[in-house]
Amino acid sequence: MANHKATKKDMRQAEKRRDRNRYYGKTTRNAIRDLRTIEEKKAVDEKMPDVLSMIDKLAKRGVIHKNKAANLKSKLAKRANKLAVA
Repeated sequence: MANHKATKKDMRQAEKRRDRNRYYGKTTRNAIRDLRTIEEKKAVDEKMPDVLSMIDKLAKRGVIHKNKAANLKSKLAKRANKLAVA
């Protein structure tokens, strides 16, 4: 347990950051899941920029690694392009 004033403050801040990061991460995962279930090309094209933006923000904040963000975006784009052909 923390004994110093600054360490206690750091623990409070870390808890807030952890909760915030978990919220943004879960929200983004849900958005990705919803995007993957959509079958219409037009609906995917409308929702895609918002989801990609959410992924970029997670990478910028350090919640996920930048390569993971790139892989997620790539897979979503691949799926969207596959819908266009079908």
